[in-house]
Amino acid sequence: MEAIAWRLSTHPFALPVFPYRCLLSVALSRPPPQSPIASALFLRRRRRRRKPPALSPACSSSPQSDSLDPPSAPPPPPPSLTPHIGARPVPLAISIVVGLAVCFIIPRPAEITPQAWQLLSIFISTITGLMLSPLPIGAWAFLCLTTSVVTKTLTFTEAFDAFENEVIWLIVISFFFARGFVKTGLGDRIAAYFVKWLGKSTLGLSYGLTVSEAFIAPAMPSTTARAGGVFLPIIQSLSLSAGSKPRDSSASRLGSYLVMSQFQCSSNSSALFLTAAAQNLLCLKLAEELGVDIASPWVLWFKAASLPALVSLLVGPYILYKIFPPEIKDTPEAPALATVKLEQMGPLTKNEQVMICAMILAISLWIFGDVFGIPSVVSAMLGLSILLLFGVLEWDDCLGEKSAWDTLSWFAIVVGMAEQLSKFGIVTWMAEHVAESLQHFSLSWPAAFCLLQASYFFVHYLFASQTGHVGALYSAFLAMHLAAGVPHVLATFALAYNTSLFGSLTHYSSGQAAVYFGAGYLDLPDVFKMGFITALVNGLIWSAVGFFWWKFLGLY
Repeated sequence: MEAIAWRLSTHPFALPVFPYRCLLSVALSRPPPQSPIASALFLRRRRRRRKPPALSPACSSSPQSDSLDPPSAPPPPPPSLTPHIGARPVPLAISIVVGLAVCFIIPRPAEITPQAWQLLSIFISTITGLMLSPLPIGAWAFLCLTTSVVTKTLTFTEAFDAFENEVIWLIVISFFFARGFVKTGLGDRIAAYFVKWLGKSTLGLSYGLTVSEAFIAPAMPSTTARAGGVFLPIIQSLSLSAGSKPRDSSASRLGSYLVMSQFQCSSNSSALFLTAAAQNLLCLKLAEELGVDIASPWVLWFKAASLPALVSLLVGPYILYKIFPPEIKDTPEAPALATVKLEQMGPLTKNEQVMICAMILAISLWIFGDVFGIPSVVSAMLGLSILLLFGVLEWDDCLGEKSAWDTLSWFAIVVGMAEQLSKFGIVTWMAEHVAESLQHFSLSWPAAFCLLQASYFFVHYLFASQTGHVGALYSAFLAMHLAAGVPHVLATFALAYNTSLFGSLTHYSSGQAAVYFGAGYLDLPDVFKMGFITALVNGLIWSAVGFFWWKFLGLY
């Protein structure tokens, strides 16, 4: 939190009259709930403790006023919640009981070995814990991994085999690239140019922010980092300059719409490029474990996603502008503000130039690496080495990126268990039984495809992490697709695209959801309502445009 607070206080769009460190402490002092069950408790406590903020003179004016008066003072911080120490008893008990029930109560099929069934029970207990959060996700995954070794379900080598996974290390390095974008200010500069070019109206401002995120997404492979390190500070600054304050009746003047639009559209930016989000890379790795080998994955991913994603990016801000409209329609001062801040930033610094060169090299090798026999992870390693060699990043920056190391630990554990389940034949057995059920209903592969995709998408209401969802269900759902006769590449990509798209369903559905909801401009009912509507719109666009486009590309 302190790192992001420093970013806000020194952000090129920061207003000198407003203490951003205070604002961010309000936004991030209370983490969002980790599950739907925790959401209700979180809201009840929040409503009980929150006091209505006093209206400042800027906020007491007519709601239809378009004047861009700066706010006089930030809202008073509400009392923070005391974090729970140790495991939460009820979620812990449920997670353990579910695993024990699978192991000892549910009859084991004759085709499944006792060792495989025992691993399945541990894996289901792990996934239950990912949904209920008895402990932080990394700690819970480690406990489950320890259980698999202590019970001799897996050997130590088998348990830790996935820590050598190239894709997982590529994801870790992507966090370091994102930190470089934030540290150098290159992401801020790019966003400022788009605000300058397109920001004369509120709708144009939204399009400018949306296009700028899509532009930097392939080189900044973390939606959460883009949200917290680049776009939320800009949105907060522009909103405050318009007298639109968080947790206040003035939030709807400008801030609510900009935050909602950026939040909902960020999922399409993540789906557009293979390297735009960590979970994209994990999806292809899990598909490879099931025998789906894709040549030139970066290029083919972009080709398949380009048309439906671009249509969604064009349609999304306009639809939200109509159904979730801001009170301020014109923002003539935004381009001027962007121009001033670009002048303050001056010409490109040496670190920004090095960052650009490193990312051009990495992206080029991601696209053409197969020609030279250079794996994607090696391309990322070369780019990171350049950043370290020229001092753009210091090793302490990498050590301080806790999200990267946390992801390495629990990602590797979940992926390792999923790989072992595949080796034991559990995934194939489940897929065959589901395929038999689908054949019983005489479903064609397009009908089975739609049914399975919708199920995979909306079950995310039970998850508080995109990557956790992938680790838990992607392999199983992909195996079901393949058993139902869905073309391999189409099934692989469609599930992966959905993994990015459902990141905007709720306030707990992804890392960027937590960042945007924590800013205080969105009410929880609006998040659920707009998330569901946007999901339907995206589903319609990706189904109609996508099927036409994928047929043209020969994916089926």
